[in-house]
Amino acid sequence: MKRRRLIHNLQPSNERRRELRRNPTRAESYLWQSLRKSQLDGKKFRRQHGIGPYIVDFYCPECRVIVELDGAGHFGLLGAERDAARSQFLSRFGCKVLRFENKEVFRNLEGVVDTIRAALREDNA
Repeated sequence: MKRRRLIHNLQPSNERRRELRRNPTRAESYLWQSLRKSQLDGKKFRRQHGIGPYIVDFYCPECRVIVELDGAGHFGLLGAERDAARSQFLSRFGCKVLRFENKEVFRNLEGVVDTIRAALREDNA
């Protein structure tokens, strides 16, 4: 078994990932319309993908780009510390983590998509 498989979509998180896919936030649903079906530069994204103990909102396995949408719970001191630890863990596997506030997705979807597109290109450069 490949090492990569050992950290992706671990079986204990299957039901939680399914639940998160069935009940996305409004911001996740809105952004997903721009990412699904390989619409963004032909890159495939997965929703609610497990990496180690974490479930990320969106993941492009080809470029190892993770997109996280953050609501109010992420902006306190404790939330910021958790997010930093999470990003540090994910970066150990060569992943680039992009974080956006939920409201930014609604206010500037085009800008969010452009930032994601730039990150995908960085990987191919």
